[in-house]
Amino acid sequence: MKTIQVVAAIIKKDEKIFATQRGTGEFQGGWEFPGGKIEPGETPQRALIREIMEELDVKIKVNELFEIVEYDYPNFHLTMHCFWCEVISGDLILKEHQDAKWLTKKELDSVEWLPADLGLIEKLKRML
Repeated sequence: MKTIQVVAAIIKKDEKIFATQRGTGEFQGGWEFPGGKIEPGETPQRALIREIMEELDVKIKVNELFEIVEYDYPNFHLTMHCFWCEVISGDLILKEHQDAKWLTKKELDSVEWLPADLGLIEKLKRML
């Protein structure tokens, strides 16, 4: 089974977490933490800075690692490096997603998370 290495930003602001809804592809409509694939030769942190600029038009600071998720989808294995992040410049603009929300701890269950992201929600609730 093919393995895909990706990164995800857990962007926190005022006790809220930023979630995005996929606009295209196999998982269109599902909610996730923004991010994307790690390119050859990139560190996870550099990949995350690049992906968030491409997807949301903002510059972020990548802080500590939150979790590395290993998840088996039917056609591939996903390794997702999830980092705490903060926006340091720019305004969040959706370039690839169909929707986005800032969610409080109580609202984290209000969206339909993609399976790989779902495992992070309980840990987030404990930490917020």
